[in-house]
Amino acid sequence: MRVIRKKLAKLLFVCLLFVAVSACNVIRLDLNFADDRKFESQILDQREDLFTDIAPMALSDEIIAYMEEHVTDLSTELTIVDKLQSLLFDPNYLNIQYDDKVTRSAIQTFHDRKGNCLSVVNLYIAMARHYGIDAKFQTVKVRPSWDRRGEILVLSQHINALGRFNSSTVYVVDFTPEITLQQLTANIIDDREARALYFNNLGAESLIAENYDQAIAYFKNALYLEPELSIVWNNIGSVYSRLEEKETAEYAYQKAYLLDRSNATAINNLVRFYRSQGDVETANRYAKAIERFNDRNPYFHYNLGSVAYVDEDYEAALKHFTAAVKRKEVEPDFYLAISKTYEKLGKPEEAARAYQAAIESVRIAGQIYLPSNNKVRIVDEKTILRPASAGFSIRTSPL
Repeated sequence: MRVIRKKLAKLLFVCLLFVAVSACNVIRLDLNFADDRKFESQILDQREDLFTDIAPMALSDEIIAYMEEHVTDLSTELTIVDKLQSLLFDPNYLNIQYDDKVTRSAIQTFHDRKGNCLSVVNLYIAMARHYGIDAKFQTVKVRPSWDRRGEILVLSQHINALGRFNSSTVYVVDFTPEITLQQLTANIIDDREARALYFNNLGAESLIAENYDQAIAYFKNALYLEPELSIVWNNIGSVYSRLEEKETAEYAYQKAYLLDRSNATAINNLVRFYRSQGDVETANRYAKAIERFNDRNPYFHYNLGSVAYVDEDYEAALKHFTAAVKRKEVEPDFYLAISKTYEKLGKPEEAARAYQAAIESVRIAGQIYLPSNNKVRIVDEKTILRPASAGFSIRTSPL
């Protein structure tokens, strides 16, 4: 067990930064924080959008001509939505592939035939609105996906497109429509916030490239557009940390947490910050709060189990996967992981029972777990639950 936690600290500390699944699952800390005019004026010093030449949702004449060539049946909104889905994802048309390394505009996505969620949603919404179809940005909380890029850990969260056909029916366009829609925490955002998320992503990519001046410019532009975006405050704090502007970094991390008390990334950055400053007492207090937060999170335990499984410590893996099930009973992936672990332990009967539990969990969940090649889903709007955030969130300290 000690070996597993040691490896986790080195290799998968990202699990400690997991975003809350429930809106009520918050990190409880008293930071004694108050807005400071000096730092606010330093960070929120813009009075206008400084990048009006960047138009993420603009359509070129080439794109419009392509649409008009292929979208010939305009009889119903659903017909148009289905055709746009085909244009984006069908191998006979654009066949856009997922690529999380670069955030692209609609025009760039069209030409490159690839993009991350925000890139593709920019293109889709622009195309749908061209035909008068209702289409909005929707941020959703799903299981975060972390990626190490040099010494930086990047959390890729999720955004998709949502539109309304009538008073009771909406559609969702997504790269991954088989995700559990009933379990999403989702929030419709306006174009201004979506633009802020775009600049947040550009800032994160500049930070990864160690272009710190450009990163700050993009993050400041995002905060000009939406000054209460927690992830942007966290990210700009990471830039100031790299620039050795420690007080500003601390302020930005604290502001990020106060704006979103489920922002474990910001608290972990503060833990690293206080340890680097020699304030072990404060760092340990924050670390214990994160530990309590993670203990309630089933996916944290699932990730612990995944680390143990990769390390071939199957007894530890089984313990962690079982802990995940105790915290969330209806999750097919947990039972499937238990089944595979039992197979490795040479216990076929237990493996079979766990596999059946996975199947039963799918049945209970219903159609929301059924995979589909169709990237458009028609859903009841009552499945759209609580607010969320989306974009890149950065943890800069080396592990």
